[in-house]
Amino acid sequence: MTRCEQHNIKYGTDFYKFVDEMCFKSKNLYNYANYIIRQEFINNGNWIKYNQLFQLVKESEPYKDIGNNTGQGTLRILDKNWKAFFKAIKDWKKNPSKYLGRPKIPKYKDKDGRFLLSLDSNKVKLKDGYVYFAWKPFKPYNNMFKTNAQERILQCRFIPRCKKYVMEIVYEIEVPDISETSERVAAIDIGVDNFITMVNNIGENPIAVKGGVIKSINRFYNKQKANIQSELKKVNGKDWSNKLQKLTDKRYEMIKYQMHCISKYVVDWCVLYEIDTLIVGHNDEWKQKKQGMQNFTYIPYELFIQMLAYKCENNGIRFIENEEACTSGTSFLDNEDPVKENYNKERRVHRGLFIADCGKKINADVNGAYQILKKVIPDAFSKGIEGAGSHPTIINLAMLRA
Repeated sequence: MTRCEQHNIKYGTDFYKFVDEMCFKSKNLYNYANYIIRQEFINNGNWIKYNQLFQLVKESEPYKDIGNNTGQGTLRILDKNWKAFFKAIKDWKKNPSKYLGRPKIPKYKDKDGRFLLSLDSNKVKLKDGYVYFAWKPFKPYNNMFKTNAQERILQCRFIPRCKKYVMEIVYEIEVPDISETSERVAAIDIGVDNFITMVNNIGENPIAVKGGVIKSINRFYNKQKANIQSELKKVNGKDWSNKLQKLTDKRYEMIKYQMHCISKYVVDWCVLYEIDTLIVGHNDEWKQKKQGMQNFTYIPYELFIQMLAYKCENNGIRFIENEEACTSGTSFLDNEDPVKENYNKERRVHRGLFIADCGKKINADVNGAYQILKKVIPDAFSKGIEGAGSHPTIINLAMLRA
């Protein structure tokens, strides 16, 4: 399987300046080649594909400036963008209601902007655990970046992000065979106060990882952002600045770190207890339904789910992401199926407590997680629910970092 690791290139360093120059040249080639394709498409209705495009630009100044190998990488990305445009047009004609309007042809990049720079396996190697650039312009920067790649590097990408660049190293790893059975199962309900609530069908007590640290990061970010934007509007009439971008980047990295800690804890727990299947509930309308809750809308839950997916894959654990509709308002203790006919959220008497029709009390998030599990594997508790815990063991993020 392929994996990707990221390295931040700090603003102002020699390597930053060099990468910035190369990404500027990549943008120039992208716009030059895009102009040729756009003119042919607009005037004659024809699409110039990659092979023909390469022949048209290989002797041009923008192509020679960036070099043959990296120039081909930029042209391939442009070609993919045009392929995506034609695919979208085809789908738009069949299903126009899915779109806000007719898909538009690929645009030019900003005149002063930057574009992704890509090096393939011929230009970047793995040497003694470090990234080794085989391309002459990059050689002064060899042995600067240690990598987790084990055998070889497939690709190296430089992605512009405001005042910094992210270097992505793409490499291959071997992973165990994924379990085809689902006998020892765990399920996760994602939230805010309890960032995750994890249950299982093996008799271990449920676990709830508190989301207080992530909420605090968001509260601080929202407060600082509002103050800076208010001042910007008064003084310059602007809504964004480098200071705001730096604050946003810092918040993202902090939350990303917390999610790495939680996802690692979850997968390590699954390995310890020989869990063969992990199920995570998701809701396609999370953002829309919680639009007024800043703490919710600013948490990148999809990023967390992606982390769980690849870490499970690395350990041979089957990973299932499933829609969670009707799980919070149906009763696990009453053996109800998580379907609309059984939905009654009035039994959730307050935020953390659910009272079943049989009179028993259960943590509301634990109840939802059990129902997520049952929604995917209905017979997961075929031997009875006597060993299923009703209230979770609380885990704080500070404990995970330690």
